[in-house]
Amino acid sequence: MSLLFSSLAFLLLITTTTTSSPAATPLRRGYYSATCPPAEFIVREVMRKSLLSDPRSAASVMRFQFHDCFVNGCDGSMLMDDTDTMLGEKLSLSNIDSLRSYEVVDDIKAELEKACPGVVSCADIIIMASRDAVSLTGGPNWEVKLGRLDSLTASQADADAIMPSPRANATMLIDLFARYNLSVKDLVALSGSHSIGKGRCFSIQFRLYNQSAIEPHFREKLMDLCPMGGDDNVTVGLDSTPVVFDNAYFRDLVGGRGFLNSDQTLYTFPATRRYVERYSRDEEEFFRAFVEGMVKMGDLQSGRPGEVRRNCRVANGGRPPAPAGFRVDRWIS
Repeated sequence: MSLLFSSLAFLLLITTTTTSSPAATPLRRGYYSATCPPAEFIVREVMRKSLLSDPRSAASVMRFQFHDCFVNGCDGSMLMDDTDTMLGEKLSLSNIDSLRSYEVVDDIKAELEKACPGVVSCADIIIMASRDAVSLTGGPNWEVKLGRLDSLTASQADADAIMPSPRANATMLIDLFARYNLSVKDLVALSGSHSIGKGRCFSIQFRLYNQSAIEPHFREKLMDLCPMGGDDNVTVGLDSTPVVFDNAYFRDLVGGRGFLNSDQTLYTFPATRRYVERYSRDEEEFFRAFVEGMVKMGDLQSGRPGEVRRNCRVANGGRPPAPAGFRVDRWIS
């Protein structure tokens, strides 16, 4: 699909099952209405301030939901730092040199801990912040289901085994999404997350210098920005409006201006092409499908034991979390 999951390898066999199951934590809207009423307001305010100081942070944080939920469910595992006994997901092939803005989640968590210590999970922060990243950049807003627990551990090996390469074709992506009960429609709509953000020249080198299905003027622009042997870390907008969440991404695909192979393949493959064409013409339809896909993806859980981490980067170490409670004076007048 994308930078959502940019990695160097893609394994068709997924060894980790991640589904919503009876053993998983029940999720619901308004989960924190009694235990932490200002939770969603706090998350949105920190996201708003972050966007003002660093416009790229919205795209970065929005992608956290994809990277988190596809590896053992939406459990905040991607936020954990490595330890002496655990290699986490931050240095996995899909995340290293790709994901950024972890400090935004740190800032959100710090504010939530001041208001409601030990209540709001890091996994739920990812879900709320991803939603706000979309709506604050012009995209749709929606109610999110909450109540997730944070994982006790993370696995670099699991992340490496699951995430696809930016070179992945539509068939590979359809197969991957189907394993999570996500449809072809979900795949195409969620790929629209590339409506905001930038990608590294490293990610387009293969497509730029080995494929012909690139609009000539777009190719010329990219070759100037990403010359053979140039700086792989130079960044380029993923679509023609990289700071606005809209349907320009799909219009670009129709015009042969997809940044990644895993983007452009959605237009060249018949099963996905019809959705690309529909979303390129109808932004509201794209928004509705995107929200539906985000909600479905947010339901992915492993059913493993969890906790509410006090620090999103490390497990609580077996100690019980701070007593639940909240102070609303800083956030609600």
